[in-house]
Formats: sequence, C-alpha cells, structure tokens
Amino acid sequence: MQMNRISKLALVGLILLCSVLTSFGELEFGHCERAVKKWADASSSSSSEEQYTNKDKRSLQDLLFFLHVPRTGGRTYFNCFLRKLYDNAEECPRSYDKLRFNPRKEKCKLLATHDDYSLMEMLPRDKTSVMTIVRDPVARVLSTYEFSVEVAARFLVHPNLTSAARMASRIRKKNVISTLDIWPWKYLVPWMREDLFARRDARKVKGVVIIEDDNPYDMEEMLMPLHKYLDTPTAHDIIHNGATFQIAGLTNNSHLAEAHEVRHCVQKYKSLGERVLQVAKRRLDSMLYVGLTEEHRESASLFANVVGSQVLSQVVASNLTAKNKNTKSEERDTVSESGSDKSEINNGTSEVASDKIEAKSGNMTVKTLMEIYEGCSTHLRKSQGTRRVNSLKRISPANFTTETRTRVPREVIQQIKTLNNLDVELYKYAKEIFVKEHELVSKKIIVSTSKRSIVDLQKVFGEMDDEKLWTVALMLLLFFLFFLFVHARRRRTSKVKI
Repeated sequence: MQMNRISKLALVGLILLCSVLTSFGELEFGHCERAVKKWADASSSSSSEEQYTNKDKRSLQDLLFFLHVPRTGGRTYFNCFLRKLYDNAEECPRSYDKLRFNPRKEKCKLLATHDDYSLMEMLPRDKTSVMTIVRDPVARVLSTYEFSVEVAARFLVHPNLTSAARMASRIRKKNVISTLDIWPWKYLVPWMREDLFARRDARKVKGVVIIEDDNPYDMEEMLMPLHKYLDTPTAHDIIHNGATFQIAGLTNNSHLAEAHEVRHCVQKYKSLGERVLQVAKRRLDSMLYVGLTEEHRESASLFANVVGSQVLSQVVASNLTAKNKNTKSEERDTVSESGSDKSEINNGTSEVASDKIEAKSGNMTVKTLMEIYEGCSTHLRKSQGTRRVNSLKRISPANFTTETRTRVPREVIQQIKTLNNLDVELYKYAKEIFVKEHELVSKKIIVSTSKRSIVDLQKVFGEMDDEKLWTVALMLLLFFLFFLFVHARRRRTSKVKI
C-alpha cells in the first residue's frame, strides 16, 4: 500500500516536472523566435536601404569589401587578383591579416578579411561594394578539418605543448602575422594542437604504436577522427553553416551584440534557420561578385570581367586626372624630380611589383590580368602544397589528398550535409546567381567584341580609296559565286550516290 502511494506520488511529480520543462521549452522557443524575427526584420530593412542607395549593384563603389569565407580559395584571389590591382597604400589598415581595424583611412579602397557581414555597420554602405566566394559545404568542412590539423601539426617540432604555446605567443609579440591571429583559426588551431599533443603523449606512454589504417580521417591514435570532430561544441559554433552565418553577420566574431543569441537560437531550433538563410540570400543578391570555388576557371574569368575591368577603368580615369593636374602645375612652376622620387620611396611605392605598376599606369587589360592571375595562382598552389606536405610529415601516415577524401564514409558525408543544411541551400542559391551573372557577362563580351570588329572594319574601309573598295567588293562577289558553285556540285554528287 505504501509502495503504491509512493509510486503514485513519483508519477505525479514526474508529470509535473515534464509539464514545467515543456512550458519552459515553449517559453524559450518563443523567446528565440522573437529574437530571430527582430534581427531578421532589422537586417531586411537595412538590405532594402542598401539596394535603394546602390541601385546598380554591378557598379564598383569607392571601397571593395572582400568577405572571405574560410577555405574557399580567397587567399589566391587576394594575392593573385586584388594585390595586382590595388597598391599597398590602398588597402585598409590591417586588411586581410587582422580582423579588427580602422577602415576610415584616407584612400582606403580595399578591405579583405575573414570578418563577417556585420562589419558593414562600420563602413559607408552607399560607397561600399561587397564580394565573396562560396564553396560546396562538404568540401569546405573537410578542408577546414584538414587545415586545422595541418597548421596544428607544425607545432609538433616542440617537445611539449607548453613550449609550443610559448613559441606561438613569442611570434605574435614580434608583430609577425600568424594564423593564430586570424578568425576562425585562432580558435580551431589551438584546439587541434592540444589534441595532437595529447595523442602524441599517449602514444609515448604505450610505446611503439603501429598504425595500419590508411584512412587519415579515422586515425584515432594520431588525430581526432573526423566524425568526432563534427560533433564537438566548437564545430557546431564555428564550422557548421559557417558560410550562412558569416554572410548573415552572425559568427562568434560578429560586431553585432545580438549575434550570439540569434546564432544560439538557430543552432538549437533548426526551424528558425530559414529566416537567417533568407537574409544571407538577400546579401548575396546585393553583392558585386559571387564566385564559386568549384568553378575555378569560370569564376576567375567572371571576376576579371566584373571587378577587374572596373578597377582598371578607374585607374585609367585617375591617371588621366593626375596627368591633367601635373600638366597644369608644370605650367605654373617647376617640380623637382628628386623630391618626387623621395616621396615615392618614403611611401614605399618605388618597390611595387612590375605587374602592379603596369596596372597603375593603365597598361593592364582584362586579358593580361588573367594571364598574371594564372601564373600567380599556379605558383601559390605549388608553394602551399609543399608546405602542407612538410607539415603533415609530422603526423605520418596521416595525409590529405583528393584521393583520400573518397575514403570518407557516406554516412559521415550525410552527417556533414545535415549539420550544414543552411549552407547547402545557400550554395544552391549562389550557383543560380553565378550562372545568371556568367551568362550576362558572356553576352556583354560577345557584343563588345562584335562592336570592336565593326569599328575595326569601318576603320579599314574608311582608309580605302574608291578603286580599292571596288576591288574588295569584286573579290567578295567572286568568293560568294565560288561558294555557290561548290555547294551545287556537292548536292548533285550526293543525288548520284543515292
């Protein structure tokens, strides 16, 4: 009897507890729903404002903001495109290498950084063009895992973790740019470094450890297996749906005070992610350029024709203005050439690379820009490949190549897609934008080429006298009659064969 009464009380208590938890869950969901909606509505109104002030998104504004999503090939674009088009003096302070900076520098024209879209709060919206590159979410997550391991493995030259951490802090004190200063690697690399040292210490305790598995994504003795990496709180907060959160401005590096709460709500309640996705899509719509890592050649060509051509046009225009100013000043007084040389040396412009000088003098074309990019990107890939091989030697036999990615189990690939559901949809949308922009630019190139051909022909015929024009016309007529004659003979021959 006593047991029955206790059981009933326990059951009632359990029901009450479940009710309280359910009510609390509903309250929390309601709070999250309101927080996400408030942020999305504010973002939508600012997006509408941007579209109103920048009616022609294809027109390059005074400042180009390269929103670099990690592991999309952005470093190649920065070094092989942007640095060929812009002088060092035109880069915003601490651009690309550092995340916190003052963009209000005079003549600041280029801002390239891993910072998210929330940075637009600090920039002049009506004078800023945004560009980005998007990558297939599965490839981006795998590349993030691989790069975290690669950079962390470089520290294994040290005898222990304390020594490695001390050396890392010493490098940063010397004001040398380190991967550890850059988001998200300042979180991911130390975390992976600690894991690699712990596993190395465990192997030393065990003695000789023979690793026979050839799958680098599942070498428990050597490094954190991929499937475990994907399920960690760090991966959930920084890596999964990283592109969507970065373009929406909601990373853990955001300038928005409400970013953490909104991101946390979306991570907890998947249904709320649709609002964030829609904001990210609108942001892509308003961008000057959206590239795709997988469409490497086509993306580079699109960049050269959309962004590169406009930067080069601005260079020509500014050079003409500067030339006119110099001509007027020379008429008024004489300027010392040695003084000019000194100012160039002081500003560091005398040591600019030859291809950059060519761009600044207005001699570079879209074609030469592409040639420079191809040579530069090939060299960069080789040097990065060499460095990667040397880093991964320290965790041999683990190695990451295109071929080893085929060993990632299907269920793990599906796990990545599920965890990155927003990025999957955003990537599809980016592909649609890319196809439309590519078709539009291709048509413009064809029209432009046709116009140039007509102008060239007009020039050629315009320089001919009447006698030469009659000669050309007669030759064209004879060629046309000869073509008709050959075509008629072929038709008769084919009839005979039948």
